[in-house]
Amino acid sequence: MTYDSVLKAAQALHLDILGGFHPTEEDGDIADAGTLLMLSPKEPRFWAHFTSQPEYLDGKPDPVDRWSTRVVTDLAKELGARAFFPFTGPPYNPFYSWALKTGRCHSSPINLLVHDRAGLFVSFRGAIALREKLDLPPAPTSPCENCVDKPCLTTCPVNAFATGTYDVQGCRNVMRSIDEHPCLTRGCEVRRACPANADYGRMEEQSSYHMRVFLENDT
Repeated sequence: MTYDSVLKAAQALHLDILGGFHPTEEDGDIADAGTLLMLSPKEPRFWAHFTSQPEYLDGKPDPVDRWSTRVVTDLAKELGARAFFPFTGPPYNPFYSWALKTGRCHSSPINLLVHDRAGLFVSFRGAIALREKLDLPPAPTSPCENCVDKPCLTTCPVNAFATGTYDVQGCRNVMRSIDEHPCLTRGCEVRRACPANADYGRMEEQSSYHMRVFLENDT
């Protein structure tokens, strides 16, 4: 088994690998794993695929999470690995700290994760812990290091990051009071403004869907 073979298997399921690391004794439940790989939607074709899937079409709650559970669990079984998810809990798996350990995700100026290729569109549908210790691609530096304008600091139309941390409820309150806004129809303006994700190809329909789900959720 190699990194490339796992990547190929993931991409066949419309998933991508945004990074990985070799766990140590400090990593608790995954300390005995050789490699942890973090899985995201494979853009830009993910949304067209997902909206044809039974989890999206059956009208039941949490379609993205249910699709992720099915697909990532199946991939883990195929590879003799264990599956982990960011939405199961409490207690919740430490996806933020795992992401930082990959060296491909970093804390942005607004403290949201930023990825070298996905930018502020970084998101995880799950992770798999493999017994094997795979050779991982080298991690590039943070895209924020060469970002001169840092639009993430100034783009938010509701100043949800004015204090340096994300005012989640403040964002919800303002967006709920507006019938139509680019954040609702195209996705979060701050995330879209990140230069690192300029070529990532995430569909606006997908971002709009997640924004509207976010507004429906108070947790």
